Amino acid sequence: MRFIKDVATVRARAREHIDRGAVTDELKVNAAEVCTILNEALATELVCILRYQHHYYMSSGIHGPAVKAQMKEHWAEEQRHADILAERIQQLGGVPDFSPSGLSKSHTEYETGHDLADMVREDLIAERIVCQTYAEIIRYLSDKDPTSRTLMEDILRNEEEHADDLAQLLFALDPTTGKSGQEWTGNGSPKDKKSTKS
Repeated sequence: MRFIKDVATVRARAREHIDRGAVTDELKVNAAEVCTILNEALATELVCILRYQHHYYMSSGIHGPAVKAQMKEHWAEEQRHADILAERIQQLGGVPDFSPSGLSKSHTEYETGHDLADMVREDLIAERIVCQTYAEIIRYLSDKDPTSRTLMEDILRNEEEHADDLAQLLFALDPTTGKSGQEWTGNGSPKDKKSTKS
């Protein structure tokens, strides 16, 4: 017994509108609408890249190397997210918006901060914004566009890791804030506090 009962109809539909590529009738939402949403996410990633790059080059002092390592890792991952989003937009027949004016669609702001703790705090705030807005996008896409939903879920998972990393780093820089469950080792990676006790 076949899971897809009417394979003949599926085959016939596949032959129609072949110029649409991956966009088929199974996409339960307007492709242009998804591209608009994904372009907002792309703008958000691009603003995050710029902010992380700025913070990378501005990090100095005793904690500078640890902050720089974290900023560089995060900006590389944000670039990967931007590439994934751009590829999906193009796949859906849209145009990825890399224009400077397109950055105004970003969910996050470009806030630089004044010292290391400020910079990390601004990055953490941005990641928290992204976690909320990307979760909303995922809920909206639901089963309307499973491919875009899945890639947004993968990106969100990574953004949540960024937020966790930054909360730990912020606590190391400013113990009055951030996440106190772990401490920073100074080489760009978190270390469980329990493991430091004898």
